[in-house]
Amino acid sequence: MNWYRNFDWLLFFSWVALTVFGLIAIYSATQGPVSDFLPAFIQQNFKKQFTFVGIAFAVVIALQFTAPRTFSQTAYFLYGLCILLTIGTLFLGVEINGAKSWIVVGSVRFQISELMKVATILAVANYLSSRRNISMERLGSAVSATLLIVIPGVLVLLQNDTGTALVIFSLTPFLLFWSGLPYGISLFIVSPALVGYFSVIEWYWGILASFIIVLLIFVIQKRVWLTISSAILNLLLVAGVNVALNNVLQAYQKARIQAFINPQFDPKGWGWNVIQAKTAIGSGGLTGKGFMEGTQTQLRFLPEQWTDFIFCVIGEEFGFIGSILIVLLFMTLIIRLIYGAGQHKHPFAQSVLVGVASIYLIHFLINTGSALGLLPVIGLPLPFVSYGGSAFLSNSLMLGISLNLLLYKREFSMYI
Repeated sequence: MNWYRNFDWLLFFSWVALTVFGLIAIYSATQGPVSDFLPAFIQQNFKKQFTFVGIAFAVVIALQFTAPRTFSQTAYFLYGLCILLTIGTLFLGVEINGAKSWIVVGSVRFQISELMKVATILAVANYLSSRRNISMERLGSAVSATLLIVIPGVLVLLQNDTGTALVIFSLTPFLLFWSGLPYGISLFIVSPALVGYFSVIEWYWGILASFIIVLLIFVIQKRVWLTISSAILNLLLVAGVNVALNNVLQAYQKARIQAFINPQFDPKGWGWNVIQAKTAIGSGGLTGKGFMEGTQTQLRFLPEQWTDFIFCVIGEEFGFIGSILIVLLFMTLIIRLIYGAGQHKHPFAQSVLVGVASIYLIHFLINTGSALGLLPVIGLPLPFVSYGGSAFLSNSLMLGISLNLLLYKREFSMYI
């Protein structure tokens, strides 16, 4: 009965609940009255997702009978294999929705970049576990770990899969910070993303963000060279964004950014997606319009409502209560993983759990942020909820590995 007591049931049932919610939302988005407006292959999405769920469930259960040492021993092999497959996809892959990141074998197709996320977490965790702690005097280890993340990120970016590349790059501050990277340098790493975001909105917001970040870095780290480097980098970034917006970007690219800042700028063009998404969520009220009763969903106003905008379907049909339940389930999932990392004694397991939590967090923030109009739409699915076999299987694989590492945390030293 030890396995029963040690198994993280809260983490497991959070996954199950999100999966069930996803199946319900996908069914409504593809099988309800909206099916009259959808091609036949889209109407098959629910059946396909149900099949993926069955496969993923079997994988998660099977992983609980795997020795934990397997994940660290095979980490570099899986990483190298995925790198080769990613390179091969650049030449032999199939392009779907603008991203050349798919390998097709017969009637089966798989998005290699999804598996690359899992392999990257395992490889970086294995590397960091041998370095124990990163400090100001041991930044070489941080550079090496960053390269392990940047290489697959760049390859995925070359596939034109910007969303997945962004998720892979985002592993850097989370994993390095957990491994001991000083606060100031961690803030320095994430500052370009923050400054860039505010600079797109208005250049003076970028300046203000730069000032605050530089001040915080100086107060936290108290190193002149780091403070000056941060100031120069952030100011150059603000200037670069301003030049790009005014002199480099094409007209359609400028229109897309303008639509993100102000959807009413082009309500029937680039702003359409954001306006319809916010309308769907807002019209749901407290309790929603009811299952398969959402007008934005069933009249096909929502774009990609079974994937990128699945959160809008839930908001419209199940209201604020349904939306908050999704948020709480994700928070439970992420907090449980971070708590498990804090309770674990082995650095490899800690890094894996933090890496998985960061993947889920970035996906959640970007997907819901896009639905709410707070972030540009870049096509990231909501883990376990959005339709997509490759994404669901890779996310479930990460969850299964996490459950395994937590299940054997007391005996972990015997297996690694």
